[in-house]
Amino acid sequence: MPEDAPILISDAESTAAYATVNGVSVKAVRPSRDEVVTVYLTNLDLLEDEGATAFRAEFQDSRYYRYPLQIVGFERTQERKNVYALAIRVAGLPEIGEVLVRVTWRGMTSNRTRLMIGEKGPRIADDEGAFPTPMPGTQTLTKTRAANRAALPWAGDRVRFMTQATFGVNAATELKVRRLGYNTWLEQQMDEQRYLQFTYPEFPLQPQVPIPTCDGDTQPTDVPITCFRDRYTMYPLQNWFYKEALYNEDQQLRRRVSWSLHQIFVVSGRQLNQPSRMLPYIQILDKNAFGNYRTLLEEMTLSPAMGNYLDMASSTVQNPNENYAREILQLFSIGLDQLNQDGTPILDGNGNKIPTYNQETIVNFAKIFTGWTYCNVGCGNSQPGIVNYRDSMVLTPANHDTTTKTLLNYPGATPFVPAGQDPNVDLDAALDNIFYHPTTAPFISKLLIKQLVTSNPTPAYVGRISAVFRNNGSGVRGDLKAVVKAILLDPEARGNVKTDPNYGHLREPVLFLTSFMRPFSPVAANNITVPVACNGLSDGVLNGLSQPLDQDVWNPPTVFSYYPMEYIIPNTPLAGPEFQIFSTGTALKRPNAVNQMAPAGSTTSGGVAAVTGTASNTPCGTRIQFTRLQDLAAADSTGGQLVDTLNRELLNGSMSAAYRQQVLNAVQAVSAADTLKRARTALYIIATSSQYQVQR
Repeated sequence: MPEDAPILISDAESTAAYATVNGVSVKAVRPSRDEVVTVYLTNLDLLEDEGATAFRAEFQDSRYYRYPLQIVGFERTQERKNVYALAIRVAGLPEIGEVLVRVTWRGMTSNRTRLMIGEKGPRIADDEGAFPTPMPGTQTLTKTRAANRAALPWAGDRVRFMTQATFGVNAATELKVRRLGYNTWLEQQMDEQRYLQFTYPEFPLQPQVPIPTCDGDTQPTDVPITCFRDRYTMYPLQNWFYKEALYNEDQQLRRRVSWSLHQIFVVSGRQLNQPSRMLPYIQILDKNAFGNYRTLLEEMTLSPAMGNYLDMASSTVQNPNENYAREILQLFSIGLDQLNQDGTPILDGNGNKIPTYNQETIVNFAKIFTGWTYCNVGCGNSQPGIVNYRDSMVLTPANHDTTTKTLLNYPGATPFVPAGQDPNVDLDAALDNIFYHPTTAPFISKLLIKQLVTSNPTPAYVGRISAVFRNNGSGVRGDLKAVVKAILLDPEARGNVKTDPNYGHLREPVLFLTSFMRPFSPVAANNITVPVACNGLSDGVLNGLSQPLDQDVWNPPTVFSYYPMEYIIPNTPLAGPEFQIFSTGTALKRPNAVNQMAPAGSTTSGGVAAVTGTASNTPCGTRIQFTRLQDLAAADSTGGQLVDTLNRELLNGSMSAAYRQQVLNAVQAVSAADTLKRARTALYIIATSSQYQVQR
């Protein structure tokens, strides 16, 4: 058990839980009679305002059924200042017999103690290696904190930090983060001057319908531009995105946050078609990744790409369209239900959730958004006969609804705009009304935590980030720079080891691929004979690996993104958005993607570990480099150095002893002379494991 994990207190001579009901020590709890049971914890180092919402608790019975529990109280005990009482509601539970009790905190799980639920029932065995953890004395606990080990290369917490903040770890980033520390590295990544020096690819705006010669099918493969592919599909943007993810060290965090925002403020190339139309939308995400959420909300509202995708560009007083009004509320700001500041739902007197808006609200916001359309005349990028997707949409006053509109009503709000008001004032009032809604802070904060850290953050974690959203410390609301920094530096995100089985999130296909490649210096498929234009680097044509995994970059299938953010894993209470696209088919295709880059059965004389670079669509190809792993295999005939290195760099050092031995057995089954096959075997087994596919 990690030294920083919470410890559940047991009897002095056994692993039976030290538990009380109404202050009286008990060995069994009767749910038909007892409302609450209190268990006791120690080994905690709490923040000043950290309490019950920072913890989760569950029972597991002899049939391995798990019962998530409601925590109703938490306090420091009077007798011992380093012991805490955790009150858990048991009323309503069945009499299930003996259970193992688990408490989790900041992604770490406690030891498990035994408790009888009911007067009788099946007994349960202790966890292997379990031992009594009796009530400590009154002395202060002495612990070696994770921070004391921060200078060690490839520390587990640093690898986790890079995994959350980048598209995958590599030696250069690890060294920089270790030398600079988290705060300084974050400040450098968020530096606006570095971003202002960044250049984007050029994609000329095109007519809606391709000219007859722009089919791409009859052009020779050595022509640098295949017209239809490069002007009317997301192909060039997909390649650019993957090259940025693999190679641009200065923009890793901005690109990672921008990618997360793309999955909130969704626009899809399935409707836009042209990369020249999609790129300005991506630039809005990039520019505002560390800006203010209110600015992002306004720029996205007036984005031509969004105007096309959700029909605001064609919404007029004569023919209002409700799409953007509905989605800015449901997906981009406040969600369906009112939330407490810790992200938990506000309930009415009957225990039901309270909607944030209704159909009448949508109708009124739709009126606000009438009259804006493409700036095809008089703007810097307007061209005859070509729709302008580069400049923000502009107002046609005659198409704007000038009647009174009723907005969201909450304490401190101005819940309506008067008739006859300037349309731009209407728009500002509506966006302010959304921005200052009490639910906006926890809703957006929780979505970003899910994207970057864990699908099931505790309410305490959400509450801390929501507080930063409301006030960055200088009185500014919506400061995404402060929010992102708080998410990544929060105690629930940090720590060398995370043992809570519900912590983290499934790596979405894009992150699954880039995190697998970046540690091993991806290059062109053949670094010697590829065209000079490749400069030895991947061409970024990796969407052919992610698309079969149901993540077609820049082409999400619906406004709910590649997968719904609120998706609940069937038969569990757990959110698991990425699992919505983890099917029997994609589960098999993930190992196939790894095998294409690191075929476990290949030897030094056969197999190509690469996306080959021969066709016009893959001019350079991509491969990962095994030299470093081969050197490790050669240096240690047992395979231990090879496996331990992959454990540190891919699994944050969390590999169990049993799993390590299984990997070693597979490596040792390969001749020690064949270092390439040993390296590929170890990498394949680890990268296809559940331990790797779930980012913890």
